[in-house]
Amino acid sequence: MRRVLFVDDEQRILEGLKRMLRAQRLEWEMAFASGAEAALALMETSRFDVIVSDLRMPGMDGASLLTQVRERYPQVVRIVLSSHAEPSTALRLVPVAHQFLAKPCDAITLRMAVERAFHLKDLLSEDSICRTVGALRDLPSLPRTFHALTQALTNSDVSLPQLARIVEQDVGISAKILQLVNSAFFGVARPITNIEHAVVYLGIHTLKYLVLSLEIFSVFEPKAALPGFSLEGLQTHAWLAAHIAARLPVPKYLTDITVAAGMLHDIGKLILSWQLPDRVKVQLAEAANEHCPLYAVEEREYGFSHAEVGAYLLGLWGLPHVLVEAVALHHRPARVSHQGFDAVSAVRAANVLAHELESPSPRAPLRNESDTNPDVLAALGTEEDLASWRAMAAEIPALLAEA
Repeated sequence: MRRVLFVDDEQRILEGLKRMLRAQRLEWEMAFASGAEAALALMETSRFDVIVSDLRMPGMDGASLLTQVRERYPQVVRIVLSSHAEPSTALRLVPVAHQFLAKPCDAITLRMAVERAFHLKDLLSEDSICRTVGALRDLPSLPRTFHALTQALTNSDVSLPQLARIVEQDVGISAKILQLVNSAFFGVARPITNIEHAVVYLGIHTLKYLVLSLEIFSVFEPKAALPGFSLEGLQTHAWLAAHIAARLPVPKYLTDITVAAGMLHDIGKLILSWQLPDRVKVQLAEAANEHCPLYAVEEREYGFSHAEVGAYLLGLWGLPHVLVEAVALHHRPARVSHQGFDAVSAVRAANVLAHELESPSPRAPLRNESDTNPDVLAALGTEEDLASWRAMAAEIPALLAEA
């Protein structure tokens, strides 16, 4: 049975949670700790899947508690439930909390957040990967993008659109910005998946604090050489896929989510290459020797691929389910039934079309990267569709170069 630990220094709050979640007793095993010290004592003797903690508590506060949980029990999903959301205090949670829920929180919202955490853990069958992703404090970024952003933030004349153009060139920075802007302490009425809108909503002062004070981004420095992997190539591919996705015929209400998913679809590859370079190095060599895509080698070893790893992280952060699903299924769209040309189909198509552009010869699969073949795209559209999509994709590099 799944286990959840609730932490608050006020006993009446804990009693209220017990009453509110009484119906979940047959599905969850729940424990209630009065304060951070009591919570850590429980975690020393019992296993938990999710911790839901208040922020402001005497002695050790919620941010400090979750920091210790991240370091000692990184596989545990960390959720904050608090009514105190002063920006300076709330931003302390960015490196340690996966999600932030605001009090008062109704039973449905809380139950859905916890259930979603359970379902996400089912994506990854290897506990070591859950611990690796759960322990992340910061995300790697391309050196030139990181330096461009830090320099821009020290320029008093920089504009928010200028900052957005830098952010949207980097997978790691884009993901973290979307996580933050969609957290409850910013109180957005509906999910924001457009990078420029997210940057404008956060504002320059918040971005400065995130980048220059919290230091939640770092320059990508792999622990081992990775022949066959290039962060520059990953970023370029993500950018191409996002721009292709923006021009594919999804319903208008899905456009921003589809573009964001196109940008972030390979974030799992970024995480694995950064945190587990030795394993990735072997997998890259196997993919090259066997002339098969990298994700197939990953599935053979783990039972899942970088697609699910990326979806797991984005889901932990509370990003919209449609976006998370498109990332998770960009290699295996048939695993979930869906109708029409939706975000899953568009990200799948954008990924393949971007790889075609990057291939050394027309229709030739890029080494270690894709399973491009006529049948992949043929399953997503008619011959007329494919011809127009390829023509559209071929124009994008020149358009981006002129921008």
